[in-house]
Amino acid sequence: MAGKRLENFKIKKFVDKEFNSSMIYIKESRKFIYAIVFIFAIFAIAGYFIPLPGQLSLQIIDYFRNLIEKTEGLGGFEMSIFIFGNNSVSGFMGLFLGVFFGVFPIFSAIANGFVLGFVANLAVSSEGIFSLWRLFPHGVFELPAIFVSFGLGVKLSTFIFEKNKLDALRILLRKSVSSYVFVVLPLLVIAAVIEGTLIVFGI
Repeated sequence: MAGKRLENFKIKKFVDKEFNSSMIYIKESRKFIYAIVFIFAIFAIAGYFIPLPGQLSLQIIDYFRNLIEKTEGLGGFEMSIFIFGNNSVSGFMGLFLGVFFGVFPIFSAIANGFVLGFVANLAVSSEGIFSLWRLFPHGVFELPAIFVSFGLGVKLSTFIFEKNKLDALRILLRKSVSSYVFVVLPLLVIAAVIEGTLIVFGI
């Protein structure tokens, strides 16, 4: 029994240490995260106000229609698993593909921001301005997690400016993995549970 308690204590100590060091790294990377938030916001506004060509609009609508068909009939738990899977892959790719000069997370922020603006415009056009409040609970945990992932993805690309590039990359990768596991993934789990429940109940 004492051995079990000691093991649990060691695990908790390790998790606390990794979480705290991850939060420090995220704080150190806040300029990159703020830059991603700014890019996302600018293109969300653009997506809301700038009309898209008809064909592109139809493609986005078809994407969401197919998504709805794919998830139709799923229960709350299954929906949460589906959402978590999509978001965790997006966050993972945004972070670790950022090693290639930060292109992928920046492009993803642009694309996701624009699509959100487009969807918000559709919601307001069909249901009025107050429909935007219904979108808020869906993004309150998901968006911060994605912003952190994309921001750290851009930060990861900065190894190229260091004198000892391999050592810098190794250190940044270690901190990125820890941040993804101990900060981003827990946020995405919470987001998936909330979104899955809201969608199932039609909110």
